[in-house]
Amino acid sequence: MRTLFLNPPSYAGFDGGAGARYQAKREIRSYWYPTWLAQPAALVPDSRLVDAPPAGQTLADVVPLAAEHDLVVLYTSSPTFAGDVKVAEAMKEANQSLLIGFAGPTVAVRPEESLQVSSAIDFVAREEFDLTLKEVAEGRPLAGLDGLSYRDEQGRVVHNADRATLEDMDQLPPVMPVYKRDLRIEDYYIGYLQHPYVSLYTGRGCRSRCTFCLWPQTVGGHRYRTRSVGAVLDEAAMAKDLFPQMKELFFDDDTFTDDRQRAQEIAKGLGRLGLTWSCNAKANVPRETLQVMRDNGLRLLLVGYETGDQQILINIKKGLRVERAKQFAKDCRDLGITIHGTFILGLPGETKETIQETIKFAREVNPHTIQVSVAAPYPGTELYRQATENGWLPDDEGATLVSQSGTQLAALDYPHLGHTEILDSVDDFYKRFYFRAPKIAEMTAEMLRHPSMATRRLREGTEFLQFLGTRSRTA
Repeated sequence: MRTLFLNPPSYAGFDGGAGARYQAKREIRSYWYPTWLAQPAALVPDSRLVDAPPAGQTLADVVPLAAEHDLVVLYTSSPTFAGDVKVAEAMKEANQSLLIGFAGPTVAVRPEESLQVSSAIDFVAREEFDLTLKEVAEGRPLAGLDGLSYRDEQGRVVHNADRATLEDMDQLPPVMPVYKRDLRIEDYYIGYLQHPYVSLYTGRGCRSRCTFCLWPQTVGGHRYRTRSVGAVLDEAAMAKDLFPQMKELFFDDDTFTDDRQRAQEIAKGLGRLGLTWSCNAKANVPRETLQVMRDNGLRLLLVGYETGDQQILINIKKGLRVERAKQFAKDCRDLGITIHGTFILGLPGETKETIQETIKFAREVNPHTIQVSVAAPYPGTELYRQATENGWLPDDEGATLVSQSGTQLAALDYPHLGHTEILDSVDDFYKRFYFRAPKIAEMTAEMLRHPSMATRRLREGTEFLQFLGTRSRTA
């Protein structure tokens, strides 16, 4: 079948693609690669991948594609689902014979409800959907495909058996040829990564049990299933060859450092390739592993600290001690490894006092840059179950995760801490972290050492201040 994989148009500047850890418009321009769509696209010969938001494409740009295809798969998320349905309906109207499927965490956990929203949605691909979508594209009858929920000829919703978890990750072909064919890498920005960057997954699943984390609880699972070291290095070499302008390779595995021996082996291979690279990491990696990675091209670690309060870490099943995180930060600083730290306000157990404790902790461990989010109870997560059972969601329909402009909202509302207080604390966190003499001096020194960064940092700083100003006016 002539197959289109589509990340639909959405809010202006909205980073909700099939690779974002959470879906929202960021403080500065940010776009992750649509890796979860690129992977099935790599399995379907002559398919096409369109990532509308970073390419600046609108509904008017994508609807004509309906006439050129037999099958379109839309990636969707909880914040964008209603808008994505409208895209599907417009494409179905343009081509009545078009087969339309949805994929993504929100439809994976609510397949029946999703199909009942609109007759334009013919099927939903649940769980890990790569091989499911490959079989649909081959023209096989929907009734025989594991991992699929669909509407039959009588309009009834049918749920096929679950698809077995993919164990041999080397079955999946590299995504780099899809990136080269269909994407423009200069469209993808992440504030803490060198530009242009390229990202990919070397495995799926996460051993941690964080109650808020979306992908392991809805699609990826809690076993870390990995590609072989050789396959990873082959694709890294391919990225270097296909994208000579690439300045950094990012490994987007939930926690790349979960398998430390493998991480070290990959690092040594990347060192031989002469690549600068970064990855996700938990704040408990031993110094000796950090040194091996640093000595072989590691530049930056993306670290989910979440909070500086030990009880909240226990509440969310983070599996991390505050003191261990502090030692990890010191080790990285001693070794010259840059850290981008992420924090979440409003998790279960949060109080005005713990927010202040987390701000103090962030200033102490002092990552180079930070991202501060509010707790987002995505359907399918343990956090969402807790929120609905305890009445923490003021909206009876569920979690309202983003505003009408796509910026993140504080969905949780506690008796002792309201959602407005949580959201206001985000801006306070940013200001107290960045607007202090040592951090300003650090960022200024970076721009002086690397003049090419100056223009970018000034642009990002302007975007950041505009974002804070807009949110304060609309709060």
